[in-house]
Amino acid sequence: MTTIFDRLDQGRPASVEEKVKVSPTQRLLDWLQTWNKPTICAREILMYGPRPTRNQKDADAATKVLQKYGWLVPLETNQRDWRRWQIVRQPTIHPTIAG
Repeated sequence: MTTIFDRLDQGRPASVEEKVKVSPTQRLLDWLQTWNKPTICAREILMYGPRPTRNQKDADAATKVLQKYGWLVPLETNQRDWRRWQIVRQPTIHPTIAG
């Protein structure tokens, strides 16, 4: 015996609840577009950046990829272990990493 709910469900398509996995680098790029300063340092990314880039290893990997594609330009600093970048803002609707 089928219930009324089973009969109503027969005509519905199967629900697809698929979460789109966004890479930490893409999330950092999206976040950098909202950063209100023209430059950013590694410490600011670790403190204020998106959650996937709040550890040193992931932040380093993400910033290297963004440097490779030209979204971050390294700047000279007073200390050799400090890292600071110029943020490149290009007129795009939704910036992506792939050039």
